Amino acid sequence: MAGRHGHAYRQLSLDVGLGVSAEVYEVDESGEHGEVFTRRWVVDLILDLSGFTVDRDLCSYLAIEPSCGAGAFLVPMTERLIDSCQRHGRPLTDVRRALRAFDLLPANAELAQKAVGKALADAGLGHIEAQAIAHECVRCGDFLLSAHEDGSADFVLGNPPYIRLEDVPSPRRDAYRRACPTMRGRSDIFIGFIETGLRLLAPDGVLGFIVADRWMHNQYGHGLRQYVAAEFSVETVLSMHDVDAFEEPVSAYPAITIIRRARQSTAVVATATKAFSESQAGALRTFTMSRRKSLTTASLSAVKLPTWFDAETSWPSGNPANLALIADLESRLPLLEDPATGTRVGIGVATGVDSVYLTKNSELVEPDRLLPLLMTRDTTEGTADWSGTYLVSPWKDGRLVDLADYPRLQKHFTANAAAIKARHVAKNSPERWYRTIDRVEPGLQQRDKIVIPDLKAYIQPVLDRGQTYPHHGLYFVTSDKWDLEVLGGLLLSDLAELFVATYCVKMRGGTYRFQAQYLRRIRVPNIESVGKRDQAALRRAFEARDRERASVIARQLYGVDV
Repeated sequence: MAGRHGHAYRQLSLDVGLGVSAEVYEVDESGEHGEVFTRRWVVDLILDLSGFTVDRDLCSYLAIEPSCGAGAFLVPMTERLIDSCQRHGRPLTDVRRALRAFDLLPANAELAQKAVGKALADAGLGHIEAQAIAHECVRCGDFLLSAHEDGSADFVLGNPPYIRLEDVPSPRRDAYRRACPTMRGRSDIFIGFIETGLRLLAPDGVLGFIVADRWMHNQYGHGLRQYVAAEFSVETVLSMHDVDAFEEPVSAYPAITIIRRARQSTAVVATATKAFSESQAGALRTFTMSRRKSLTTASLSAVKLPTWFDAETSWPSGNPANLALIADLESRLPLLEDPATGTRVGIGVATGVDSVYLTKNSELVEPDRLLPLLMTRDTTEGTADWSGTYLVSPWKDGRLVDLADYPRLQKHFTANAAAIKARHVAKNSPERWYRTIDRVEPGLQQRDKIVIPDLKAYIQPVLDRGQTYPHHGLYFVTSDKWDLEVLGGLLLSDLAELFVATYCVKMRGGTYRFQAQYLRRIRVPNIESVGKRDQAALRRAFEARDRERASVIARQLYGVDV
C-alpha cells in the first residue's frame, strides 16, 4: 500500500506500551485514508531486489510487512512463501513462522487475513487451518508502537504510510518520537517505519521499501541517514518520480530503497523515466546481479558505485552518471574547505531585524560602528559593487561593545529596542540583547574573499578585494594558499556547480541553494597540480565570467573527459 494522506483520527482507550497513557488516537476507519496500492510488477521488483525469491528456502527466514493494507505486498509475499515451500519440500504450515504483517485499521487487517488464508487454502491447506495461520500472521496494530524483538527479521518489505508527523494527534505523535529517535523535526512517519524496520533486521537482513526519497536530502532525515551510515549498507536506490508505480496518481517522489544490515559495499543508483514499466524491470534485476558497472536504456539509467555517501549533510541525487563522477572525484581529490590550504567556507552576517541594523545613513552612529556591507544585489554583474549599505555593528574585535562608550549607537538601539528584543537571539541572552544573530568576524572585511550568492540558477563566484563584509545572503571562501582568482575560475566551472546540484534539493523556479553545507562538498584539484599556464587561463576565465572556458580547464585539471 502506498501513502496514506490526510488520515482522520478518533480517540479511544488502548494500551500501546512505551510509557504512553491509555488515552491515545488511531486512524478513524470512516475517514479519508488516501490509500493507494502499489502495482504488482513494482512489488515483484522490490521483492526480487531484496532477495525474497522462491529459489531460497523462504520459510527458514522471517519476513515482516509493516503496513499491509489489503495485501498489495502481503499477497505476493505469501504466494512466494507457498512456492518456496513446495520447491523445498516444506509443509505449508511453516508459513506461520515466516510471515508477520501489521495494519492499524481493523478493516484492512481483516481483508489481509482473508487474502492470506485464501492463498493458503488455494494451495491445498484446509480452510480452517489456513485462516488460523492467516490470523497468526496478520495483526491489527500500530507497527511503530508494537512490541518487537530487535534483530529478529530477515526481511522488512512494503510501502509505509506517508503522514506528516504534525498531522498525528499529540499523544500518539509523542509516542512515535519516543519510539523512533530519528523521527525529528517536521518529519513524516515513514521515517519511523524505516528506522523500526532497520532495527528489526538480523545480520544480513534486508529492508525493501518504496518510499518518498526526500529523507535522503532534507534536514529531517539527518538522524536516519546517520543511523543507516553507521550500521547498514545502502544496496539499491531506484528513483521513480515519474513512473506509474501505483494504482492511482500519487505525488510522493517515490524511490525503491534496498538497505541491508551489513558493511557498506557496492551500491546501485538508478533513475527511471516515465516510460519505465514491467517490461523494463527485468533489465534492472539482471544488471544488479551482473558485473557491469553501468546501464543505460531509453527508460533507465543505472550505475554501480564502489561505496555509498556519508550522512553529514544530504545524500546526493540526480543523474546516476553524475553521481558516479562525484563519487570518483570524492575518492581522489581534497575538499574545498581544507586545513592544508587554509581554505574556509562561511556565511555572512544575519541580524534578525535588518530594518534596524542596516542603513545607508553614514551619520547614523559613530563612524567606526558602520561596516560596509556587501548585499546579494551588489554581485549581479559578477563584481563586488558596493551599493552603500552599512551594518550598524555592535561588535569590535569579536566582542560586543559597551553601549556607554558609543552614545549615538546606544541611542539608535534604545530607540529600536522593542524590535531588537523581540528576536529569538535577544530573548535567549537578555544581557546581550543588542547583538546581531551572527558575530562579526574580526578581519574578514579586510581580507580578500570569494563571495557566492545563495538561491541562483547557477554558481556565481565574485571576488571582493577586502572592501566589504558579506550579508547573510552571501557565502564566502577565504584561503591562505589559493590564488583566489584561480580558485574563482574553478568555482565558476560546471564541475563545481555539479557538486552543489548533486547534494542540494533544487528549489522551485530552478534555483539552487549555494549554502555552506553544499559548498563544502565541492572537491578541488591539489593546489600543486595546477600549473602556471592553467592558473593564468583560470584567472582570465574568472575575470571574463567565461563559464564555458572555466569548465574546460577544470575538467582537464580534475581528470574528467571534456
